[in-house]
Amino acid sequence: MKANVQIPKGTRDFSSDIMFRRNYIFNKVKACFERYGYAPIETPAMENIETLTGKYGEEGDRLIFKVLNSGDFLSKSKITENTNSKSLSKEISSKALRYDLTVPFARFVATNNNNISFPFKRYQMQNVWRADRPQRGRYREFYQCDADVIGSKSLLNEIELIQLSDDIFSDLNISNIEILINNRKILSAMIELMGASNLFDKFVIVLDKIDKIGFENVKSELVKIGVKKEKIDILNSFLNVKDINQLPKILQDSKIGNDGFKELSYIFNRIEKIGLKNSSLKFDISLARGLNYYTGSIFEVKSLDVNIGSIAGGGRYDDLTSIFGLNDVSGVGISFGIDRIFLVMDELKLFPNDIDVSTRVLFLNFGEIESDYCLSLVKKLRDNNINTELYPASDKIKKQMTYANNKEVEFVVIVGEDEMNSGKLSVKNMKTGDQKNMSMSDLINLIK
Repeated sequence: MKANVQIPKGTRDFSSDIMFRRNYIFNKVKACFERYGYAPIETPAMENIETLTGKYGEEGDRLIFKVLNSGDFLSKSKITENTNSKSLSKEISSKALRYDLTVPFARFVATNNNNISFPFKRYQMQNVWRADRPQRGRYREFYQCDADVIGSKSLLNEIELIQLSDDIFSDLNISNIEILINNRKILSAMIELMGASNLFDKFVIVLDKIDKIGFENVKSELVKIGVKKEKIDILNSFLNVKDINQLPKILQDSKIGNDGFKELSYIFNRIEKIGLKNSSLKFDISLARGLNYYTGSIFEVKSLDVNIGSIAGGGRYDDLTSIFGLNDVSGVGISFGIDRIFLVMDELKLFPNDIDVSTRVLFLNFGEIESDYCLSLVKKLRDNNINTELYPASDKIKKQMTYANNKEVEFVVIVGEDEMNSGKLSVKNMKTGDQKNMSMSDLINLIK
């Protein structure tokens, strides 16, 4: 039987030309993280299932990829006539692939808190997995690049993350960026005024869909989960707020709502003073971020030039580590979606033209004597940080030149008997077709 060589839906192979572009994004993001003082960590691809479940809401929990226990797990399971898929999964799976990087980070902090100096600024760039329906910009395996500050309640951290986002997209030459911001405390006040505080988690999940399904469908879904029809007008009045200074009037005497307003005002005032490069900061009351652990400011980043959804998002979480036994440790973070950023840059043609060039110099191979002579020359160029190859076999020159063309090599070096006797190199510029004799030092100066 022929083996199935197709990869699972929602996963991808990455060819070299794609990886050059992805690595370009990774390097820019990483450099910006480190410029702001963030330090790298990594966590395992798998976590114990209880670490992940209950942190993302019911909908998020359904998207967690569970890992089967090893061995004969069925024989160890207690299966009865009342067993269903949900109860069986608890019997046969005790581990899961990470859904995001934030919850594993909170677990990391709780586990290693005695070795951490707070506030702790970390960045993490790793794969995550979600059993989602694959579509453009949405995959089952994808990469996240997160930056978090934990152990500080200061709103200066939120301001820094907004600046960080602006700097990253500026470094990537992505202009026309909109950073949307809201506060979970304002959402809590709005939902309280609607008499639906007991439905908070379900409410924000529905509200989070407003861009996808529209206001009318959101209203219908809210009624279905138990929100009273006559209270929907309150939601409408909040959605019509375009300036945060309109909030105090409709928040009335809600303490939690006014706390959220003060936090947003502080952030907006500081950002207005220092300014942003390529981004605009905009209040959006419909921004909900459907994850359970957010407690304060929440934000999403979008490109106004490409309709792809959010390309980054995050927020404040005050008590996530308490689930793992470490109380009173507040954090705030942002996650950059590399796959969607890639699509934006690709559509806007923002990648450098020479990004695919991995080899700048190729030495042709005329045989064993010539290749032995070239080895030290290749080493000298590499020692000067010039990407160099020696073709591995004395194939026909046409084949070697085709290889050079396919790799978009800049210079081909020809070393035969005459070149070895003279100590000069015959160097062909592959872009112009010019061919000249020169010394090794001349070649190094030409390329550098």
